[in-house]
Amino acid sequence: MKILKQSLSLFLSSCLVLATAPGGFASQTEQSTAPPPGQAAPPPVQAAQQTPEQLQQLVAPIALYPDALVAQILAAATYPDQVVEADRWLQQHNNLKGEELGKEVDKQPWDPSVKALVEFPSVLANMDKNLSWTSSLGDAYVNQEQDVMNAVQVMRDRAEKAGNLKSTEQEKVSKQGKTIVIEPAEPEVVYVPEYDPWLVYGAPIGIWPGWYDYPGLYIGGPGIAFGLGFGIGFFGGFGWGWGHWGYDWHHHGILFDHHGYVSHSRVFVNRNNFNRGGGFHGGGARGFAGGEHGFASHSRSGTHSGAFSGFNHGGVARGFSSRGQSSFGGGFHGGGGFHGGGFHGGGGRR
Repeated sequence: MKILKQSLSLFLSSCLVLATAPGGFASQTEQSTAPPPGQAAPPPVQAAQQTPEQLQQLVAPIALYPDALVAQILAAATYPDQVVEADRWLQQHNNLKGEELGKEVDKQPWDPSVKALVEFPSVLANMDKNLSWTSSLGDAYVNQEQDVMNAVQVMRDRAEKAGNLKSTEQEKVSKQGKTIVIEPAEPEVVYVPEYDPWLVYGAPIGIWPGWYDYPGLYIGGPGIAFGLGFGIGFFGGFGWGWGHWGYDWHHHGILFDHHGYVSHSRVFVNRNNFNRGGGFHGGGARGFAGGEHGFASHSRSGTHSGAFSGFNHGGVARGFSSRGQSSFGGGFHGGGGFHGGGFHGGGGRR
């Protein structure tokens, strides 16, 4: 098992380098070319930012999830390699239940956000199956955090106006000013809504290229349904469990243990902390850690940067995540892949 994990990690690292290397080499070439004496250096090339409409399409599959789950997903999306590893690990350990599962997950070297998603195996599996989308989400969160969360609120507002977002026996929907907040109706049971992300918001929106509708998270039609509830009490004693996550909508930031969450993933470059002459500045906590030779993402107008080539235009993620298959082999979890105990029947479509 240890050899398999090491091989998987090495393979992922190699793919990430290959995916981002051209941009990095281009950046290094630009930095080594000094302007002629007496001439000012040209302004640095800025990577394309995703538009509000593109971000709305990007967050559509998760915008109607409870706030804490949205926080976990956005944080974990900055670690797509760990998402893959965790989903593979969970498939191989499907005999573990409840607290026993939590203890084994606690031993893994994953980010707390990835560990937290083991509580929601269907969500974790969906991120693995749609790995290009996951990586684009992670890249967008690292570089456009406030824009991403604005997009979540826009989509919630659209779903509410379409009559598809309201309080039920499974979840509580409330407003703080203009901000729409979604929380579990019961503190010990979390329901993940099932819906068609391209129809639930009223006017249809474009389907994410190559999107795979994962069983247990998707229904046909414009409404919302609830299946089984995820009992989270088994994981309450671990430092990465449900109660440690939240969202500060006022400051547009993920909360972990009541503090602002900072991703230390080396997968995505934080373009806001990258300057032309000196690499990262201002800490560079997101993106490649200081002292590493980072490969800067480099994209043309109309494309999106990121280790897995956003919007499924690149080859690396497409090779990982083919429609209907796991990114590194293996089957589905079956009906959402419930591994933990304490599940409760949910309500139907509304």
